[in-house]
Amino acid sequence: MIRTGIFGGSFNPIHNGHISLARQLCEKAGLDEVWLMVSPQNPLKAQADLLDDQIRMEMARLAVEGETGIIASDYEMHLPKPSYTWNTLEALKRDYPDREFVLMIGGDNWQLFDKWYRADDIRNQYQIIVYPRRGCEGGIDGLDLIDISSTEIRECIQAGKPINHLVPKAVAEYIKEHELYA
Repeated sequence: MIRTGIFGGSFNPIHNGHISLARQLCEKAGLDEVWLMVSPQNPLKAQADLLDDQIRMEMARLAVEGETGIIASDYEMHLPKPSYTWNTLEALKRDYPDREFVLMIGGDNWQLFDKWYRADDIRNQYQIIVYPRRGCEGGIDGLDLIDISSTEIRECIQAGKPINHLVPKAVAEYIKEHELYA
């Protein structure tokens, strides 16, 4: 069985923290690969400043170019909406029977996990790896987290501040070229 971590998010935009975390979790959790699952819609988040699905997907693809074991995935974009994690995991299990899927979520989402659709079923049928997030307790130990957020990046762009140190070079160039988040 190929152990595949599912690291879902809006990636609005994807940043160096996401990539670093995927690398580290792949190693520390004994995963063969991590799929960055670009989510079309999070039932628990407002959609006001969410860029188009294909734009976020393209930035994710650019961010993982040259990365070993980290894959940008649009799988969830082809499922019925809203995209509930339970439905995604069950569809993945059906479509990829040679894989064992492991859910990777931040401590912030873990605190809300009981509100998730079919939370008990997810807990009972899938391994869950919780990684630490700012202001949240718990999570896998020994991770070197880059403390940045997509919200902070969008705010930097709106304030005219540089983001080159926060996102992969190709993503920074894409954002600038397409005048995103301005």
